[in-house]
Amino acid sequence: MTTPHLTPRHERWLLLTLAGIQFTHILDFMIMMPLGPQFTALFGISNAQFGLLVSAYTLSAGFSGLMAATYIDRFGRKQLLLSMYSLFGLATLACAFAPDYVWLMVARVAAGLFGGVLSALSQTIVADVIPFERRGRAMSVVMTSFSVSTVAGVPLGLFLAAHFNWHAPFVGIAVLVGLLALGAWQTLPRLDAHLHHPERVSVWRGIGQVLAEPNHLKAFAVSGLMMFAAFSVIPYITIYLQSNAGMQAAEVPWIYLCGGLATLQSARYFGRLTDRVGKVQMFQRLALAVTVPLMATTLSQGLPLWGLLVISTLFFTLMSGRMIPGMAMISSAVEPRLRGTFMTLNSAVQSASMGMAALVAGLIIGRDTQGQLTLYWVAGLLGVVASLLSVWLAGHLRLHGAPPAQAAG
Repeated sequence: MTTPHLTPRHERWLLLTLAGIQFTHILDFMIMMPLGPQFTALFGISNAQFGLLVSAYTLSAGFSGLMAATYIDRFGRKQLLLSMYSLFGLATLACAFAPDYVWLMVARVAAGLFGGVLSALSQTIVADVIPFERRGRAMSVVMTSFSVSTVAGVPLGLFLAAHFNWHAPFVGIAVLVGLLALGAWQTLPRLDAHLHHPERVSVWRGIGQVLAEPNHLKAFAVSGLMMFAAFSVIPYITIYLQSNAGMQAAEVPWIYLCGGLATLQSARYFGRLTDRVGKVQMFQRLALAVTVPLMATTLSQGLPLWGLLVISTLFFTLMSGRMIPGMAMISSAVEPRLRGTFMTLNSAVQSASMGMAALVAGLIIGRDTQGQLTLYWVAGLLGVVASLLSVWLAGHLRLHGAPPAQAAG
């Protein structure tokens, strides 16, 4: 299979375009979590109901990913990306005009259905176009979308919500989606080489081949555990910091600003280390390191603001940092001819894992008579266990296209 030969300039534009698409997709999901206190008060809902609102997006995205596995390799990457991205923008606009909890839930499900394949498509395009030896650095460019969404997107969204209403951030995201869709239409190459692969197989046979390979199943397990570790804690951080740690609503954007700036600075560094040290080895180190701030986040009650910022910044930096070697590793665990189907199924696994983590944590976490969260540390402990399991499983993955020293963990 031949891949598009891109000049350094075109490659850079491709990665920046994909990063922009990822930025809006991630921001649409992330903006829900710091708005948690507003939603629980406005709609009079419980922690479990808010967890369901967060999970509605990820669970529908997981279902969408499963369905997409039946067609993702039957269309050009550019054609499919633009179609799904445009529908995602319309669903986000519907979120902005939802009049109540039920309609917001419906709109979030729709956004998840159309947005569920965007991450998989973006990562598939990177793996299709960028050679193995530079894939860690390329993935770090796309993954900086998480950093930018936290350093700029979430604080700006909270500013709009504070000065207008909670609908405003979703309007802003929808407008940005429209602009980026036009840019993607102009900058993305055709990306249809996979349609002409000499060993191309039928849809169901392709899915069967992906699921029949033990190495793929291990990669799916690592991917699911990665996301479960993060989202057993992340959806409830803002609620915990305001109700238990005494943080004021006006101070919440500092959490995302500091965390985003740190991840923005560290992403390129982690990307270079990933290519130099090895994808599996770098992932294992970061996944081990993140367990410390992950657990500390759930036990930070009583700390001053600077202490809360130190913990949350370390948490966001290491949590997003491990995704760089993690996704470079996982996207290399599959043969190129099956990569589209594999990455779409992987996106479904990640979305389902995120949704399950938020739901399980929402059922564990309670509130006392003062309105403070209880048993948040138990949710954190589940995240630590998931992260440690991902470290162990990553050591058993086999990577395609890797030098002999890195081919097997």
